[in-house]
Amino acid sequence: MTKVLDPIDAEILVALQQNARISNKDLAARVGLAPSSCLARVRKLQDEGAFIGFHAEVDPDVLGIRVQAMVSVRLAHHSREEMEEFQAHALAQPEVVALFHLAGEPDFLLHVAARDLAHLRELALSAFTSRPGVAQIQTSVLFEHVRKPALPVYSLVPEPG
Repeated sequence: MTKVLDPIDAEILVALQQNARISNKDLAARVGLAPSSCLARVRKLQDEGAFIGFHAEVDPDVLGIRVQAMVSVRLAHHSREEMEEFQAHALAQPEVVALFHLAGEPDFLLHVAARDLAHLRELALSAFTSRPGVAQIQTSVLFEHVRKPALPVYSLVPEPG
């Protein structure tokens, strides 16, 4: 069951998704709490597992990443073991920055980051196309990648039932 957040906790989560480095003083002012009360709420949310982690978003160009792509993968067989093996294999590739396991076709959608098109081609051939159990891949080069800084907050209303 999803935890029902009160509006202040929801505001705290939205603010921290937009800027995880916001000072407690500024966060408290934004949500209308005393700094000590705000810090207690953040710690409680942390203890309850509301945060998966904190990270810095880095410009791909600085890391030498000139090409990003989405690689859709369809497996020949759909046993749990083969699906889990492919997922582990894909996540072991340093170029795979996100993996989505889908219902329907394709089975997986991989967000990959490469130095250039030659690197992307080699990755597709060596890591995916030649892998036993892979029936088909399709690669789509990304022209632009824009990530929204915050997930929507649906947990203000209890789930029905």
